[in-house]
Amino acid sequence: MTDLDLACRAVGGSVVAASDESFGFKEQLIDAAEPNFVPGTFDLRGEVVDGWETRRHAPDGDWAIVRLGVPGRLRSIDVDTRFFTGNHPTGATVYAAALSAEDDPCGAGVDWRALAPPTPLKADAHNLIAVADQRRYTHLKLVIASDGGVARLRAHGEPVPDPALWAGVTVEVSGAEQGGRVEHCSDTFYSGAGTLIAAGRPHNMGAGWEARRRRDIGPDTHDAVTISFLTPTDLDRVEIDTSYFVFNASQEVCVCGTRDRPSPGRPWWALSFDEIVVPRTRLLADARQVFVVDAAAITAIRVQAYPDGGIARVRALGRPTEEGLTLLRDRWEAAL
Repeated sequence: MTDLDLACRAVGGSVVAASDESFGFKEQLIDAAEPNFVPGTFDLRGEVVDGWETRRHAPDGDWAIVRLGVPGRLRSIDVDTRFFTGNHPTGATVYAAALSAEDDPCGAGVDWRALAPPTPLKADAHNLIAVADQRRYTHLKLVIASDGGVARLRAHGEPVPDPALWAGVTVEVSGAEQGGRVEHCSDTFYSGAGTLIAAGRPHNMGAGWEARRRRDIGPDTHDAVTISFLTPTDLDRVEIDTSYFVFNASQEVCVCGTRDRPSPGRPWWALSFDEIVVPRTRLLADARQVFVVDAAAITAIRVQAYPDGGIARVRALGRPTEEGLTLLRDRWEAAL
C-alpha cells in the first residue's frame, strides 16, 4: 500500500512561509483534495488557480516552507504541476530539516539538506522525486528554479514517532499518523481501504471503505483488510465505525490478530492470524461501536467484514510492549 503524505493538511501539515504568493495561496500546496481548475474564472488577482503561484520574473526563483504534520522518513516527493501549463516552474529542488518547535524555519542558521539533485519540472504533471535519505525530518523547503505555479506538494513517507510520547500511554496504533498501514485488502471496488486508518471522523460515505456486493454468500463469506502496526502492542480497545453506511454497512465483523512479522516470500496476507481479538459480532449501521479487548503483543490485525458492505474507520488502541518500545527507540536513533 502507499506511504502516508506526511505534509498534508489532513494530518496537521502547514505552509509556514513563502517568498511570494501573488497569484495562488501557499496553503493550497498541502490541500488534501486533488487540484482543480475552471478556465475563465477570474478574481482581483487574475485567473483563479488551485495551487501556489508566484508573480512573474523572480530573479532568484521562489520558495515555500512546509512543516510536516507527521515527522518521519521520506520516500518520495511529488511536485504536482497539474493545470499549470504555460506558467509552471522550470525546475525545483527540495530540501529538508529537523527542527524543534522553538526553531525558526526561516532563520539563517537552519541546516537545510538537499533530498535530491535539482529536478526539471514538466507542465501539468506529477513530478516524482525519489528520496534515499533515511533520516527523520520535520520541515521541507521547496525551491523553484524560476517563478510559476505548483498545484500540490506531496511528501510520501513513513512516520518516525518519538518513543517518549508512547511510553506509558494508550496509542491508536492502527492510525496512519502513528505508523499504521493497510497491507492488504480483498476488494476496493467502490473505495480504497486506506481511509479506514485516516485521522478524524468520516464526513460522508465516500470517506470509508466499501466493497462490491457479494453474490456468493455462504456461512463464512467475507471481505477482509489487514492493518499492521509500527511495533508490537498490547491491545485493549477496538473501534469499528460504520458512520454514513446506512443501508450498506457490513452486517458482522470479526477481528483477528497476529504476533508474527512478514519475511521474504511470506508477506502479510500469508501470515497466520490465529488470535481472536473481537469474536464475530453483529454490527450496527451508521454507528460507532467500541469493543473492550485483551490481546497481547499484536503486530497486525485482520478485519473480516461479513459478507461485504462498508466500514468507515477501524481504530485499534493499546500500549506498546517492552520489546515494542525498544524497537521504537532503535528506529528513532537510526533516523537521527
